[in-house]
Amino acid sequence: MYTEKVMEHFRSPRNMGEIPDADGIGEVGNPVCGDIMKIYLRIRKNLVEDIKFQTFGCAAAIASSSMVTELAKGKTLEEAWAVTNKAVADALEGLPPIKMHCSLLAEEGIHKAINDYRRRQGLPLWEEKKTPHEHGEEPECEPPTGTEPPGPVEK
Repeated sequence: MYTEKVMEHFRSPRNMGEIPDADGIGEVGNPVCGDIMKIYLRIRKNLVEDIKFQTFGCAAAIASSSMVTELAKGKTLEEAWAVTNKAVADALEGLPPIKMHCSLLAEEGIHKAINDYRRRQGLPLWEEKKTPHEHGEEPECEPPTGTEPPGPVEK
């Protein structure tokens, strides 16, 4: 079901945790399947100097969170903003159609964190795209089957 790259980022997520006194924080969630993602940014000279995440969700949500931090770290704010859900899914070597919404949450999370930073700096907010969270042909995410270990939880 999942690619080896997804499982690698699920089992050993990169940049998991919290940044105390973060310059920007973005929190997003999907009420249908219960995934909750929080992205923390430290910005220096318009660069994403540090980025961390906390995610409660399935393997795809955790892997998407991990990958978006990898793709954005060290980039300008403009480059980090340009990271799309497709780029996240491609970097993970694919996600099942029913799990593509997880990569969309990662894109939305980084957008919210960047706009939170911009708001704190008194800068105009950038326009966030409004994309519905689609779950393929299924009405909602499949419930845990007991075959996946629970995802990492950072308190």
